[in-house]
Amino acid sequence: MPAPPTESRVKAVLGPTNTGKTHLAIERLCAHSSGMIGFPLRLLAREVYDRVRAIKGDSRVALITGEERIEPKDARWLLCTAEAMPVQSGRPGRPAEGPIDRDLAFVALDEAQLGADRERGHVFTDRLLHARGREETMILGSATIEPLVKKLVPGVEVIGRPRFSTLRHAPAVKLSRLPPRSAVVAFSAEQVYAVAEMLRRFRGGAAVVMGAMSPQTRNAQVALYQAGEVDYLVATDAIGMGLNLDVHHVAFAGLAKFDGQRQRRLTAAEMAQIAGRAGRHQRDGSFGVLGGLRGTADPEFSDEEVYAIEEHRFAPLTRLFWREAEPRFDSLATLIADLEAPPDSPELAPAPEAIDLAVLKRLADEPEIAASLTGPALVRRFWQACSLPDFRQQGVEHHARFVARLWQELARGLLGSDHAPQAIARLDNVQGDIDTLQGRIAAIRSWAYIAQRPDWVPAREEMAARARAVEARLSDALHARLTERFVHRRTAVLMRQLGKDAGLLPVALDGDAVQVDGEVIGQLGGLRFVPDPAARAAEGKLLLAAAERHVPALLAARAMAMAAAPEHLALNAGVLAWQGVALARLGRGKALLAPRLEWDAAVARIPAPARTALEEAAAGWLQRRLKALAPLARLAGAAADLATGPDLRALLLRLVDGGGIAERHGSGLERLDPARRQGLRRLGVRVGALDLFVPAMLRAGPLGLWRQLAMAQGNRAAPVAPQMQPVLDHGPGPVPAGYRPLGRALCRVDRAEDLLRAAHGARVAARGRAFAIDPAPALALGLSTAALTRLLRQAGFSPLPPRPLAEGAYGPPAPLLWRWRPPQPVPAESRPRPPATGAFAALAELVG
Repeated sequence: MPAPPTESRVKAVLGPTNTGKTHLAIERLCAHSSGMIGFPLRLLAREVYDRVRAIKGDSRVALITGEERIEPKDARWLLCTAEAMPVQSGRPGRPAEGPIDRDLAFVALDEAQLGADRERGHVFTDRLLHARGREETMILGSATIEPLVKKLVPGVEVIGRPRFSTLRHAPAVKLSRLPPRSAVVAFSAEQVYAVAEMLRRFRGGAAVVMGAMSPQTRNAQVALYQAGEVDYLVATDAIGMGLNLDVHHVAFAGLAKFDGQRQRRLTAAEMAQIAGRAGRHQRDGSFGVLGGLRGTADPEFSDEEVYAIEEHRFAPLTRLFWREAEPRFDSLATLIADLEAPPDSPELAPAPEAIDLAVLKRLADEPEIAASLTGPALVRRFWQACSLPDFRQQGVEHHARFVARLWQELARGLLGSDHAPQAIARLDNVQGDIDTLQGRIAAIRSWAYIAQRPDWVPAREEMAARARAVEARLSDALHARLTERFVHRRTAVLMRQLGKDAGLLPVALDGDAVQVDGEVIGQLGGLRFVPDPAARAAEGKLLLAAAERHVPALLAARAMAMAAAPEHLALNAGVLAWQGVALARLGRGKALLAPRLEWDAAVARIPAPARTALEEAAAGWLQRRLKALAPLARLAGAAADLATGPDLRALLLRLVDGGGIAERHGSGLERLDPARRQGLRRLGVRVGALDLFVPAMLRAGPLGLWRQLAMAQGNRAAPVAPQMQPVLDHGPGPVPAGYRPLGRALCRVDRAEDLLRAAHGARVAARGRAFAIDPAPALALGLSTAALTRLLRQAGFSPLPPRPLAEGAYGPPAPLLWRWRPPQPVPAESRPRPPATGAFAALAELVG
């Protein structure tokens, strides 16, 4: 679906980094009477906003991002994130957002190649297709997008921009020999902290920049570097977009990253985007890998990658991700169908399921939420709530719960007058370490986003100001913590104390032994690092510090190995373990067959991508294991059916709670009509003379699993016999599940019912006369005649007194004869009693 023709001049300015594309866009923006630029990051929007504000004045320039909106009444130049661009697409029905006039003379989109990004690509594609200036439109990006721009934007003028300086590959360099004015790029917070800590120990410190930082913290850290207080910068790959720094060399701490789906090697284009930060304007730059660090997937560039980066020659993009930007809101089903609809153009591909759509689909299954969406306006409002960005990066389930809590109030109108103030006040706490402060900043970003919507919160301007103030205080505290931890100004003294390169020695894992340069300094027992006491001597402290910096990576590697081999998982006594390493404990869930996993504290210390993979593998294994309880799941499913009826539902739930076994007496079976009894049998329940049971559950595996679930729910559960033999000796202690006590013996309920069925067959054949019962089947099972007699008495059979032989007669005694009457209830947990006598016997006879 190419963009519609327009009278606006559309230019595509394409090329590598350090080509002045952004500077050109700013010049063109300021040359027009009004305009707007959309950026991929809030950091970039804020940086350019400050530059344009210095030219045009505070009252004429607006900043529009999800978390921050500075919109003067007379603003004519807008700096935005791509998602927040108030584009005028020409499509009917698009609501206005804010006081800004969107009929702008100039519009530009930065980093348009992000249309190929899995999570946000559909936003950049929509802006590329529809964001137009009245007089001029500019598309900025990599040359890899050129073929697609020509196909999707008719009449576009493509302008190539060569790099101002030369970028050359340099050999791997150890951290101890890293040249000044270098940036080290890592791909996880843990790796950023580890490298920054080592630079602090041996080079006086480093500034730290990560994409999740607030602009205030980022600017303060960059100022440390630019002012020369530190000569090194450690950053995530967010440095690859628009941060203009005085960097001479870019060193990659690794060449692989977790992209939200899997751990993978960077593409050559991604490598070039980051490496291009080295060398600005006419000064040449270099790039390479950081040597002496183990654990990276591929520690060196291939020849092909080096050539591609130096010459900026990459395979062109073949498609951009697209999603309907103006879906219909007639119903949830219509909305989801529109958001999942395929594009019409071969140059576009359906966008992978982003978190906003995942949250929408997850909450659409909640009956209360679905019932609240009574019209298109509420469906639109619900979609806006689901579009709240997941700043905390904690996954679909956690973010969906947060959105659901918001929707409870948004469905009725505005949030409660004390909801946002209390949430913001709870986050106004500058105590804590770096991770804690970053977590609070991520959380306050969510509330800053919420506070920007006048249709969500009362007193929007006041709430937005509160959120910005809290973010500023948290940012100041974070900058102080970063500086305190990673900047040490007495470098010479520190180096004399610690020795040359000691902290840069390689760390390896040999079995469970953690080694620093071949010296064992501790053990990685399961998922817990236990330092060797001998390594705490003064000369070993640095080795121990180096190892502890690498423990998260070792834990991540071990967790990924566990996740790849779920066959080694086992569940015993309610503990889920991998080859004896405890991962989680079964906790009380919504129902017996839906337990909750309570993760071990050691799992929480694993870095996020590996921890998520391990938790998903373990949870998947448990779900497969629970398939052994499919007979109970069928009973629970039938009990949930409203057509089942209260009596049958109560009986089914009793069977589920009892592991598929229930004593017939007191079960309520007598209240079921023939149709429901037949339904009970169709569910796999066998109705016996003394017990109701599911034959498939009378095995050690299913019963053992049921017992663990029952104990996790806080229920009392009988023990389970290891082999579930037909007959066991009855010693001290409780009766195992699935057995009936018969004096000194225990008989499994299905075999007991088989014996009783044979006895009833003899009774029916006798046609009302006394009858003999063959004891051979019981003896073959291992039951004594005394135990058989107890079983028969429990079922209502009573022996007749034996007839004596005539005087002087010889021969075997006559077989014992029996009669039957409906039994008196005898609890299975108690030993059988003698037959009732006297008045009780007469009453039983009358009732029978």
